[in-house]
Order: sequence, then structure tokens, then C-alpha cells
Amino acid sequence: MTAESSVRLYKIRQHVPDSRIADLPSAIRDSVEQSLKEAALPSGAAVAITAGSRGIRSIDVILRTVVDQLRQKGYRPFLVSAMGSHGSGEAEGQREVLASLGITEQSMGTEVRCSGEVVQLGATEGEAVLAASAATSASAAGVAGLPVYMAKEAFEADGILVINRIKPHTAFQGDYESGLLKMLAVGLGRTPGANSVHSLGAKQLAAAIPSIARVCLEKAPVIGGIAIVENAEEQTAIIEGIPAGSLFAAEKRLLLEAKRMMPSLPVQRIDLCLVGEMGKNYSGTGMDANIIGRMRIHGVAEPKLPDITYVGVLGLSSASRGNAAGIGLADFTTDAVAGSIDKQATYLNCLTSGFVMRAAVPMSFANDRELVNQAMFALKTPDPRKVRLVYIKNTLHLDEVWVSEPVCEELRDRPDCTVLEGPLALSFDRNGRLLLPGCSGSEAD
Repeated sequence: MTAESSVRLYKIRQHVPDSRIADLPSAIRDSVEQSLKEAALPSGAAVAITAGSRGIRSIDVILRTVVDQLRQKGYRPFLVSAMGSHGSGEAEGQREVLASLGITEQSMGTEVRCSGEVVQLGATEGEAVLAASAATSASAAGVAGLPVYMAKEAFEADGILVINRIKPHTAFQGDYESGLLKMLAVGLGRTPGANSVHSLGAKQLAAAIPSIARVCLEKAPVIGGIAIVENAEEQTAIIEGIPAGSLFAAEKRLLLEAKRMMPSLPVQRIDLCLVGEMGKNYSGTGMDANIIGRMRIHGVAEPKLPDITYVGVLGLSSASRGNAAGIGLADFTTDAVAGSIDKQATYLNCLTSGFVMRAAVPMSFANDRELVNQAMFALKTPDPRKVRLVYIKNTLHLDEVWVSEPVCEELRDRPDCTVLEGPLALSFDRNGRLLLPGCSGSEAD
């Protein structure tokens, strides 16, 4: 009995409370006002606004509204690339990454400055980094004397407004993970800054990021930040303007909100999870390690849940420009994905972070059909109908997923899930591509 002839799939929708902001432009304008409350900028001041590489919902609208608001207040805003070593650490690559997110000089109505230039602000002291976190304090001594870098264009501005999404990091846990402080410590540090931070290894990132950010706040003209928190459906749920002096307290609070709202798989035990597409526009690791429950970092323990036996990746997003950092989180992929990997971009990303296992290319097969059949063989399940299979578009969009019958039966009585479609037979086109209506990476898109 083959999987293709016996497995039945059902489309499931996960329901989450509607926490999105109703009037986003108004909320953005209010956040700008709040972020400037403690700033003392003269009329005509040049304000650098950070533009990162993450696929944040409505980031083009957010940045353009901030630009317009600052200009109305008499300032001269411009965007500055702040993405660590992403975009190959070069101006051209940075521009291409930003353009893929809808961020260009034409769409933003202002200059977008990209380069690899940085200035060194000094070094971290490492003492009393953040006594609020016992784990952070214990590692503080290990981050003393770390060089601190910042994008030259930002440092030379009259003011810096940091904008980023706050969410759990994919390599470590702490009071401050992925957010405004990381944008200061790594994003604005460009390649030298990213190298400096990641030279410590994953275990000390929780201490390094706030320590470096503190130097940035002391030595650079940071006037404030705008924090974005998204709900489980990738909608903007919170957008908050924060004066520079309140960044630490506010980000710690908002990270807890982000963890509460983050998306998740519908079940915790899965035999085979198929990911339609991985990519830098979905997660810094291509696939969010928090979603699939895999770290693949030397010396870092793997999460107990979710428990996924095998992960198969069927596509690499065009927005990643060949950067397949995180492909090592998978067990299987296709020859097409393996052949589209830009080794230079992928290796730079993983060598910079030190998470080299995440660049390891898994077993690759001719097409989706062969991948699924070989995964089923590896599972050694006598009856394919009993395999707990889940298909997701990517690790960012989990509102609608496809699941096999055993998983569907588990979800039928859950009030947060609805069966939208099915059963459909697991099927492939003539080229062996998975056929699922409306799913990224499938022929039926």
C-alpha cells in the first residue's frame, strides 16, 4: 500500500482571537509621537530609520508612514540598512533584500542608504549587564570587552529611530531576544557587528545583545524605537513607540506578549511535517526553530515539544536569494531546492552565527513525490493511513494547514480548529510536485 494511494488530507483552519490593530496608519503616527517624547531634535535634523531583512507584515506601510510623519515634523528622515550580514553584507545585496520587502527609495519617498561601512563605538563592559535576569547576569563576564559596531550612516545622523518586530529568537532564550535591542546590536552592526556578537556562541547571546545595545544607547544618537508585535495570523497586534530611555523595560514586557500570541502547529506529535517553502522572509533560520522544535546548535538542548520525527522542505523562497540558512533543520528536501542554494550567502550567514549545522544539506530527492515516499519508508509505518502528516505553507503562516486523517480526528472536537476541506487524496502532478489547493509550493497555487 503506497502513501500516494492511501493517505487522505484535510484542510484545517486554526482560530485565534482577532487582536489586529484596526487603524494601522493612526497607530503608527501615534507610535512616532511616543518614540520622540524624550528626543530634543532641532528642525531639519537628519533621522536614520532602521530597515531590516525580516518579512514583517506591512513593514513597507509602517516605514513609509514613519517617514511621512517625521518629515511633517520638520525632520529629514532616511532609511538605513540594518540587517547584520544578510544581503551578503554588501550594498547591492542589502538593496535587493529591501526591495523584495517593498522597500525602495521610490516606495518610501526618501533615500535608502546601504553599505558595509561601520564605525566602532567602543566595547562592552560586561558588568551589571542586566541584573533583572539571573541567566544574563551569570554570563555577563563572558561578554566584557566585545567590540561594538554601528552602521556609519546611522551614527552620523542627528537621531536614530530603531524599528523592528519583537518575537522569540530561534537560537536562545532570555529577557531580550529578537527585537529592538537585537536591531541595535546585530542589525546596525552589519557584518562586523554580527561577527562580534556571534563569536560568543549561542549560550551567551542572551547576555551579549543587551550589553552591546547599552553601548549603542550611550554612544550613538538613538532617540527611540518603534516595536511591532504580530499575532498568530501575522497581523500587527501591537505597535508601540518607545523613548530611548525606556527601551529595556518596554521590550522585556512586549516579548512576553509576543510569546503569548505566536503561532504554533495544531498538534505536538507529528511523524512527517512537510514545509512548502522555507526562507529568510519567514524566519532568520528559514524555518522558525520555535515552531518545528529544532535547534541544531552545538551545545544547545533540543526542545521536547513539538516532537516531529521528520521534516521535509519542498521549496526555498525567491526572497531568500538562495540563502538557505536553516536547511539543516530539515531531514529531507528536493534536488531543486538543493540546487538553488547560494553557498556563499548561506555559508556566510551560518559561519557568522556559528550555527554551522544549520547549513548542512539534508537528503535530497528528485521531487516531492520521491521525498514523501522515502520519508514514509524511513518511518516504517505498516499502514500509511496511520501516518501523522502535517503540511504547512511555511513556519510563519500557520492559520491554515493540511493534515492526515489521524491528526484530523484529533482536531475535530477542538473549538479552535475547523475542517475546511477534504478528504483529498495525497497526489502529485506529472513532475512529481505535491498538489494541494492554495498552498505555497504546490502546483495548484
